[in-house]
Amino acid sequence: MTDSAGEAARFLTRNAVDALPEGELERQLAKGRPLRVKLGVDPTTPDIHLGHTVVLRKLREFQELGHQVVLIIGDYTARVGDPSGRSSIRPEANPAEIDGNALTYEAQAFRVLDRDATEVHRNGEWLDMPMEDLFRLARSSTVAQLLERDDFAKRYSAGEPISVLELLYPLMQGYDSVAIRSDIELGATDQKFNVLLAREVQRSYGVEAQSILTMPILPGIDGVQKMSKSLGNYVGVNDSPEEMYGKLMRVPDAAMPTYYELLLDDPLEPSVPPRDAKRALARALAARYHGEQAAAATAERFDAVHIRHELPEQIEDFAFAANGDAVHLPALLADAFGVSRSEARRLLGQAGVKLDGEALDESALDLPAERLDGAVIQLGKRRHKRLRRR
Repeated sequence: MTDSAGEAARFLTRNAVDALPEGELERQLAKGRPLRVKLGVDPTTPDIHLGHTVVLRKLREFQELGHQVVLIIGDYTARVGDPSGRSSIRPEANPAEIDGNALTYEAQAFRVLDRDATEVHRNGEWLDMPMEDLFRLARSSTVAQLLERDDFAKRYSAGEPISVLELLYPLMQGYDSVAIRSDIELGATDQKFNVLLAREVQRSYGVEAQSILTMPILPGIDGVQKMSKSLGNYVGVNDSPEEMYGKLMRVPDAAMPTYYELLLDDPLEPSVPPRDAKRALARALAARYHGEQAAAATAERFDAVHIRHELPEQIEDFAFAANGDAVHLPALLADAFGVSRSEARRLLGQAGVKLDGEALDESALDLPAERLDGAVIQLGKRRHKRLRRR
C-alpha cells in the first residue's frame, strides 16, 4: 500500500483531525517495526454504530499496514463514565450491564477489525489495582492539569459538582496506555484531552510517550448532533439491511459529503443528485455489513415501496373490532401502530395516512368497516398493516 514512512503517515492521517506531536507518527513508522496502536471503548451501550466505525476503520488501516492493534474494552472505566462532553455527573453504571455490553462490543468490533490481528484486553485486568498503585497513578497529574479540560473548566466555573472519581477517569485511561505500552492512541476529537494526558501518565511511569491520532465525529442521521443511541439518531452495525438502508436514506443532504468521506473514504461528486447519492451510500454500507446479495434485495424492496409506491411483499395483518358500521380511524391507528390518537389525527391532517394507496385527510375520522376490511393502511412512509375485521 505504501513504500515509505512518509507515504504511510500521509495515508493514515489523510482524513484525521489531529496527528500529534507533529511529525511523530512518521518518525515512529520509520522505526521499521510493528507499532502498538490502541483504541479504548467503554461499553456503556450494547451496540456499535457507524459513528464508532470511523475510528475502527482507521484501526483496520493500521492492521493492513502490518501494525498491532490493541482494542481495550473499558469494563472498569465504564464504571466511572467518561466525562467528555458532560455537563453533570453521570449516574452510577450497572456492572452486570457493562459486562453484558462488553461481549457485544467485542463481537461487533470484529465486523470491522481483523480478529486474528487484534489484541483484546479489558482494562479491569490492571485497573483492579492495590491502593498503593492507585496512589502512584494519582500522583501522575495535578488538579490544575485536569481542570484545563474544557468540560471540567465549564462545570467548575458554573459551580457544578465534579466528583473525584470523574477526575480519575483520564488518569485511568492514561494508565491503559502504560499497561499495554501503546505507541499510538486513536480516538474521536472529543477524546483529545484524554489521549494527550496519557502521554504525561506514560512519562511518569518511564514509558515512551505515545503519539495520538484523532478522527472526526460522525453526525447522526439528523445531521446535527453526534451519532448516539441515546439520541435515537444512530445506525447500528447490527441493524438489519432494511433498517440500515431506510435510516441512511433519511440523512440530510448537507451531511452527505461527511458521510461519504468518513464511511466510504470517497468524496461525494457534487453533480450526483441527492437521492441517488443516498441510495449509493445506503447500498454500499448494507453490502459492507450484510453482503451484496442482501444489499441488492434491500435496495429493490426500498425502491418498490418508496419510489414506485408498490406494497411490500409481506404485510402484517391487524385484526380490528367494529361494533357498528363505522370505525374511528384515530383509535384504529393507535391500536395498530402504537401511536397516540392525537398523533394519528396530526398525521391524517398532513396526508401521512394512506388506505390502499389513497391519502386520507382529517375528514376521514370515521370510515365504514366494510371499506377497511382487507385494505392495507399505511402510516408514514414505511409502516403498513393489512386490516382484517374480527
